Amino acid sequence: MIDHSAHVTSARQTNWAGNITFGAERLHTPTSMAELQDIVSAGTAVKVLGTGHSFNTVADTRGDLISVTGLPRSVEIDREAGTATVSAGLRFGELTGTLHRSGFALHNLGSLPHISVAGACATGTHGSGVGNRSLAGAVRALELVTADGRIVTLKRGDADFAGAVVSMGALGVVTRLTLDLVPAFEIQQWVYEGLPPEQALHRFDEVMSQAYSVSLFTGWHGGPIDQVWLKHRVEDGGPRTAPRRWHGATLAQGPRHPVPGVAAEHCTEQQGTRGPWHARLPHFRLEFTPSNGEELQSEYFVARHDAVAAYEALDRIRQRFSPVLQIGEIRTVAADDLWLSPAQGRDSVAFHFTWVPDTAAVTPVLGAIEDALAPFRARPHWGKVFTTPPGTLRELYGHYADFERLVERLDPTGTFRNEFLAHTFPRIQ
Repeated sequence: MIDHSAHVTSARQTNWAGNITFGAERLHTPTSMAELQDIVSAGTAVKVLGTGHSFNTVADTRGDLISVTGLPRSVEIDREAGTATVSAGLRFGELTGTLHRSGFALHNLGSLPHISVAGACATGTHGSGVGNRSLAGAVRALELVTADGRIVTLKRGDADFAGAVVSMGALGVVTRLTLDLVPAFEIQQWVYEGLPPEQALHRFDEVMSQAYSVSLFTGWHGGPIDQVWLKHRVEDGGPRTAPRRWHGATLAQGPRHPVPGVAAEHCTEQQGTRGPWHARLPHFRLEFTPSNGEELQSEYFVARHDAVAAYEALDRIRQRFSPVLQIGEIRTVAADDLWLSPAQGRDSVAFHFTWVPDTAAVTPVLGAIEDALAPFRARPHWGKVFTTPPGTLRELYGHYADFERLVERLDPTGTFRNEFLAHTFPRIQ
């Protein structure tokens, strides 16, 4: 038996936003696979904690938390296969520089480079772009430690693979992932202000397709879209300079932060300055630590062909939710075949909401938003706050029951089951 007592923290942990205090009294940070296997196989209730950027209890447990950040860190690039096998505990910002220096890139990145690779993939986190799948869409293989301490490797094409990538930690402790790579590329980023709503609605597909990655930021105040962030891939022949006017919006005369009135120093460089993919695709810079406790987040995915109707449905109830909103973001995500990916089976548009840090004020408006989006079969982001009931979630995912059976097979003792999973998948015993 390995003595891992030196790698245990007794203090209770909170998530990044500070709205969740985890129930576990111990956080284990094993430094070897053998130590991790020992902790998992000896535990009756364990859960993996990434960087804590989820806003609900998906990573919570009444047992023991495990961090994989202490495991040996590695980035193994296979040039011939076009892949990188990486330690699950790495943050994207710790990985991307190595890939870029080797001449490679990931197809997309999320808004923050501070999130862990494994945690982002496990919750279906994404970036933007009509042709860009979620971050989990790049996973070609994964290695995990199951409840009995076994090391299991699943590869794309294996029967269980599509159910194991976006799994919310329900199947085991992911320790390594193999990611698809693309050749390194450069991005130019411009911000426009005041996009007329009729342009956004009548030309939605055109607007969202005019750069490699496009984000619309709106306060849902009934006026123009506040900002449009255009991330042009230089290798695609994007514009070297930007026109002053674009679809009725005006080119920003300086760097901008998505939230009105907030200084832009933490944001990635704008105004068309060319830079590597990993320094432009996120909205925020790695060298600045995002503030804690200043927001909650929700996000709902609808089919892209329903985007305009969904926007109009939200606009009709904007006075219900705008008083507790800091900013909203609208992004596109390409379809994938991962069972519990919010973009599974359909090209999607994600309506993202950054709320004030007041759970009591935010929770009542979630039901109104979910009701408004119900005709469009809106799927919530697994790592953000939502109130969609399990019965509705079951109807939204064709592989819901398949996932339940996979969990029962790989974790028959419920070692990785927590209150979030018990509520979301109540039929799993």
